[in-house]
Amino acid sequence: MNSQLSFTQHGMWIAARMGAGAAYHMPIVISLDGAPDRGALAKACAAVVERHPLLGCALHDADGDPVLVPAAQAPALEEAGSVREVVTRPFDLTTGPLVRFALVGDETLVVVAHHLVFDGHSKDLLVADLAAYHRGAVPAEPAGETGHAELVAAQRDRVAALLPDAAAFWAGRWHEPADTAVPGGSLRSRRAADGEVREFPLDIPRLDAVTQFEVLVAAVHALLASYGNAEVVTALDLATRTEREAGHIGPYVNELPLFSRPSGHTPFAAFAAAVRTELREVYRHREVPLARAVPGLRPHAALAPVSISYRRLPDTASTLGEVDWLAFNHSVRGALQLQVAHGPRGAVASLRHDPLELPDAGRFAADLAGLLAAVAADPDRPLSDLLDFAPAPHPAQPAAAPAAPAPLPAAAGDPPAPGDPLVARIRGIWEEVLEISPIGLDDDIFDLGGHSLTITQIIARMQQQLGLEIGLDDFFDNSTIAGVAAVVRR
Repeated sequence: MNSQLSFTQHGMWIAARMGAGAAYHMPIVISLDGAPDRGALAKACAAVVERHPLLGCALHDADGDPVLVPAAQAPALEEAGSVREVVTRPFDLTTGPLVRFALVGDETLVVVAHHLVFDGHSKDLLVADLAAYHRGAVPAEPAGETGHAELVAAQRDRVAALLPDAAAFWAGRWHEPADTAVPGGSLRSRRAADGEVREFPLDIPRLDAVTQFEVLVAAVHALLASYGNAEVVTALDLATRTEREAGHIGPYVNELPLFSRPSGHTPFAAFAAAVRTELREVYRHREVPLARAVPGLRPHAALAPVSISYRRLPDTASTLGEVDWLAFNHSVRGALQLQVAHGPRGAVASLRHDPLELPDAGRFAADLAGLLAAVAADPDRPLSDLLDFAPAPHPAQPAAAPAAPAPLPAAAGDPPAPGDPLVARIRGIWEEVLEISPIGLDDDIFDLGGHSLTITQIIARMQQQLGLEIGLDDFFDNSTIAGVAAVVRR
């Protein structure tokens, strides 16, 4: 298969290029019911990849516009010495494949897929299909005739239609997140880093007129407000699957921010209802990546220092054995990442954190569990009765967002002349990629409709045609032809 990347995949590809480590590795660890028939298990793994060919892909960089191609070698069941080695071993995106299957010892199967081809619901599909093939059955739900290329094309059409409304929506809401105060630290990182984890059961109460996901989000926002944050923002992983993608493995998810200003006198139930209302507004734009809707948004591994993901687990246990749906990849995106899996036996939370920003996440975990227990007892109590609110630094206004990096100087001395040969060649590349002519030396690429995809295309063509290297951060800091020319001449 050869296919364009979806917008979600392109964002992950950029993050991987910037050094995401294992942050986009999505592991599943299965404690098998007894020693397996290795031949049958190997055939089942191969059948899953044949059914979901996206897993057997690699990335080919075509002038800064990556496409999916078949991997140099098909994935096969291997043997490994430890779960951690299988989970953290880097993927070579250029050769693939983007999934690996490994037996650790006699009774542990580890499956790791790159987020470029996988999401939370994909775990359910993979485990179900693998179990069916292993017992000699054909999976009950067909993957469908539509391939990834057709699904991506349809998604791009939908995003193009939704983009104007999404741009107007986020123009009134988005701003760069401020640091987030928590006990024992100040969270500011939005990068990928080595992480630590704390797992614990979480009892999420049911309230009238709100979902348990909305209760969880409201609880996290209320808790962060109690730590002294006048404005709270979290990044949320939202599913984008339509009926056409329901049976397909792939990254059908989009990360979007949620802002709130919890007040101590507001009853929790009323605050959760307000969160629900705002989420319903966000959901209308769930398919549009924020980087498409907000001009000049710099790529980050996470949109905010704190992020939340939540999903329901299958109702029935796998015939393969006990599945660890929240297996840790030893990394974190942002400073604090709360992943919750909610199954028939209740919810389990996996709290991943950057130890350089928050050495110990125990207080946050205990406070969240305590708040939810108090909400279950009386959801109509005011937040200030449920939590001890620390004074906010600026109660009348949002905490100041970090100052944007100062642009680099265009050049020492006079600005480049329009007839400068280097400037002329850079301008030609810009006009070719953006399909706009003429472009002025001081026209900002984001004002011209540019975004991360067009920037990576320009960077690739400058390297290929001119032998010039420029980093993505430098480009964002110097987003004009004059600025780019100045950077490459430094």
